Amino acid sequence: MRSGSTIPSKILTLPDLEKKIAQWRLIGKTIAFTNGCFDILHAGHIASLTEAAKQADILVVGINADSSIQGLKGHGRPINKEDARALLLASLLMVDAVILFSEPNPRDLIVAIRPDVLVKGGDYKVEEIAGAKEVMSWGGRVIINPIVEGFSTSSIINKIQNS
Repeated sequence: MRSGSTIPSKILTLPDLEKKIAQWRLIGKTIAFTNGCFDILHAGHIASLTEAAKQADILVVGINADSSIQGLKGHGRPINKEDARALLLASLLMVDAVILFSEPNPRDLIVAIRPDVLVKGGDYKVEEIAGAKEVMSWGGRVIINPIVEGFSTSSIINKIQNS
């Protein structure tokens, strides 16, 4: 049986993440990065994270901090606090590292960690994705995973409120 005691160690600060990435690169690992709010984890998130993990050896997930989500989604969000969201994502097998960010978008974080692959779920165009231009400038790839229809945090919240 595997121990869950290593799960919190996957939640990193930027300096610690930069050290881990340097170690991974030293042994030839490629790094994928994706991000989101992940307020209420659902099957659409799992599908997107699974596809993101297939793009490189290591998957780093950036999570919008509570203050960032309030600015993006408005009053009453997030439903789950950042520490709980980070712990849930760190517990997933396909996720190698989790980092919180407070800015409205992860561009500065992406520039700091320089992933080989930037993965975003949704119906974005590459030019709309924060950090895409920068990733491509150092020879990285940008992948857009399609949305899994029928799953969204907003629809889950609406369903609960209307029950």
